[in-house]
Amino acid sequence: MKIAIVCYPTFGGSGVVATELGIALAKLNHEVHFITYKQPVRLNLLNPNIHFHEVSVPAYPLFHYQPYELALSSKLVGTIKKYNIDILHVHYAIPHAYAGYMAKKMLEEEGIHIPMVTTLHGTDITLVGNHPFYKPAVTFSINKSDIVTSVSQSLKDDTLRLFDIKKNIEVVPNFIDVSQRQTSFTDCQREVMATPEERIVTHISNFRVVKRISDIVDIFYNIQKKIPAKLLMVGEGPERGPAEKKCKELGIKDKVVFFGNSNEIDKILCFSDLFLLPSERESFGLAALEAMVNKVPVISSNAGGIPEVNTQGVSGYLSDVGNVKEMSENAIRILEDDNVLERFKQNAYNEAKKFDVNTIVPKYIALYESALAIF
Repeated sequence: MKIAIVCYPTFGGSGVVATELGIALAKLNHEVHFITYKQPVRLNLLNPNIHFHEVSVPAYPLFHYQPYELALSSKLVGTIKKYNIDILHVHYAIPHAYAGYMAKKMLEEEGIHIPMVTTLHGTDITLVGNHPFYKPAVTFSINKSDIVTSVSQSLKDDTLRLFDIKKNIEVVPNFIDVSQRQTSFTDCQREVMATPEERIVTHISNFRVVKRISDIVDIFYNIQKKIPAKLLMVGEGPERGPAEKKCKELGIKDKVVFFGNSNEIDKILCFSDLFLLPSERESFGLAALEAMVNKVPVISSNAGGIPEVNTQGVSGYLSDVGNVKEMSENAIRILEDDNVLERFKQNAYNEAKKFDVNTIVPKYIALYESALAIF
């Protein structure tokens, strides 16, 4: 098949999953065309089956805001025609499904009919999409898609609750390539970050308010009072500054490292002992899955789709949002005993294997085939 993938090219979960999906499809000898405004951060173009098409938006003084949706839909039409694309897979309802539908209608005028698969990832539904200004467009875009998928049952339930959806929504969870996570502590040089007696606690996100970064600092503050530990904070966002200030006020600045955005996530997770994800909302919890496949147990909230990934008492522990005391106690319970920690590490890896790319990607291929059968 020739598949066009539209996604955000940034560090966010939807862009990561879309990119990894395209890479996996290319390995299976499908021809994959990424269409977005810059090369996705995890995309390697060395595979001859992978192509990248940049969407450029000409600047016109007439427009206060440049019309990306218009530029994207036009780019889709041109790419689909030039490369005889079989199927269009858009990630995020807006603006991608909206632009995809416009491209479909323009192509139909030329007798070209192409199915569109829309994958819902989270904030396109629960945050942006539910805003009264965008809600009609999101509802329209979903209902005009040929096939709709969501990355968790929780997100599917939210979508059906918040919107008047007429389409069936298939749950296809996020995934991970287990075969690519085979590093060991000797490979990732753990001693660079901590002494042998210190535990390494990690958090990775875009540092938005919804991630409850302040809770992470509080949890670590409680951990380090009981156990020698370091906290690794990976990512950028509006809550980084306040978090750094709080670490200084609590007197733990020398125990916390702020990395900013990084392309070495697996290396950082390789020498981590525990992952913190106390988010207020998560559609799936891809960061937790990436931790687990690197044998890192997870202390998380029980929000959204996280319980579908992090299994209570097996790969880690779940608590109510904001329950810093319980999260701290559970973290210490895992970290204070070598045998307990090792058991949770192995359990985390075993749970992550359920989401292996070789299990999940065939589900997308089956949906592509069913969509093509309609046309």
